[in-house]
Amino acid sequence: MLPTDPIMLLSVVNTKLRDRYDSLEALCEDMNVSPEMIEYALSAAGYVYDEDRNQFV
Repeated sequence: MLPTDPIMLLSVVNTKLRDRYDSLEALCEDMNVSPEMIEYALSAAGYVYDEDRNQFV
């Protein structure tokens, strides 16, 4: 389960992207969540997914 707090979510997602997954889509498929849900939650806190870096910045 992913945290609902945007800063905690950012930390968890970026750590997982760095350590385990080569893309946001791979992370979402494995965790059974939509990329849009994560992108929406983090965009509300001012973060966007950078595909080249494979992290939210």
